[in-house]
Amino acid sequence: MGSFSLMHWLVVGIIAILLLGGGRFSNMMGDVAKGIKSFKKGMAEDDTTPTPPTRIEGKAAPEPGYTPEAERAREERH
Repeated sequence: MGSFSLMHWLVVGIIAILLLGGGRFSNMMGDVAKGIKSFKKGMAEDDTTPTPPTRIEGKAAPEPGYTPEAERAREERH
């Protein structure tokens, strides 16, 4: 047995085109090509637009031993 020869695949292809119709087969192949092109375009857009790293902003940590009362006392001395 084994694999089919080139002649077998040609006969199968011709029968498929006759059953499906030439226009329908060509439309199917056109849709496949459009899908591949849009996939490649999407992959190219992902590579060319790097996202900037995000930075998280926050408040500075209070000094050790900081209390509001100590801050008021420090302000009164100056």
